Amino acid sequence: MARITLDDVTKRFGEEGDSVVAVDDVSLEMQDGEFIVFVGPSGSGKSTLMRIVAGLETQSEGDVFIEDTVVNQLGPRARDIAMVFQNYALYPNMTVEENMSFGLKMSTDLSADEIERKVTEAAEMMGIGKLLDNKPGELSGGQQQRVALGRAIVRDPNVFLMDEPLSNLDAKLRTTMRTEINRLQNELGVTTLYVTHDQTEAMTMGDRLVVLNYGELQQVGTPLECFYRPANEFVAGFIGSPSMNFFKGDVEGGTLTVNGFEYDLSERMLSNVGDRERVTMGGRPGDFDLSTDPVGTNSFEVVVDVVEPMGSISYVYVQPVNQSHDETFVIEIDGQKPISEGQRLYAYVPSEDVHLFDMETGETIHQRKLNEDVETVLSQRLQDQDASAGAD
Repeated sequence: MARITLDDVTKRFGEEGDSVVAVDDVSLEMQDGEFIVFVGPSGSGKSTLMRIVAGLETQSEGDVFIEDTVVNQLGPRARDIAMVFQNYALYPNMTVEENMSFGLKMSTDLSADEIERKVTEAAEMMGIGKLLDNKPGELSGGQQQRVALGRAIVRDPNVFLMDEPLSNLDAKLRTTMRTEINRLQNELGVTTLYVTHDQTEAMTMGDRLVVLNYGELQQVGTPLECFYRPANEFVAGFIGSPSMNFFKGDVEGGTLTVNGFEYDLSERMLSNVGDRERVTMGGRPGDFDLSTDPVGTNSFEVVVDVVEPMGSISYVYVQPVNQSHDETFVIEIDGQKPISEGQRLYAYVPSEDVHLFDMETGETIHQRKLNEDVETVLSQRLQDQDASAGAD
């Protein structure tokens, strides 16, 4: 078990004066036994940051601590970590048993009987006990992934590092493996860093999310915090599927005017807007409503462009009727509600469900209201964070 601390870590690639900053001044503390997910789009620096923790890359500036020890000069083996890669990295000429035991034979002085016992236990835990004599080419993608996980488990490391381990699997198997990895991590209690660009994986697996973009840390928080209390427009748009809808507009009086409709701002929204003349309004697809008649003063007429039936829900892409150029946004509705392409309806989102962002910086200036249960959970989380910071 281990606590990991990153202190002002920066990584540059290239010559001085013509370098690319892959990780930009990231500071972060990961608690013992925590499941941390590094999430962001391609090129955000998440894999580079994980490789720095592993010792596979050397940071240009800053320090990496495992517990209270600076490990900047230590190689991967000395850091007592185990990695699981996207491509599984199995030896094709070795059996499952040989793949799983290879690291133990190379890096420990355990007896052959002890190694066999650990491999057998891990294989049974992963449901591949009957495949120990098979070679990787004889296994399915899911079975190969289980071998890779089992190989990491037998190491009994202080830290698991997983770099997009499920991206090569089909959708159904990814869902199954997400559940298995969560269960294993809970049982083993090993500090785990998990890298993914898939925000669904991030939301369903992580104790906390570390959201990155262009090497910069955007937000660190629980999945609920990042979803309901995004720090900025990037986090609001990246976390959640489908993405949040955004509308850029001008504030005049108590009204936000965007391309295609006007929206009356509540007193709370106006107080947070302050003297800003331009802001971005955001609303989750599930917070919008579609109806045949206007609902309140903030309803606006839309025409249905595309309907995507998903079963219990449907995603409806609509365009405001009065907009000057074609821009669609998405609304999530009950899958049994009959909606057809070309139909004219009224869209509406309550002011309590709306986020507002500074148009220049992207910073969140107004958060939506939450129900009491969620608000209590997030408030307690913030209090715990403040208490922890005070203790430090």
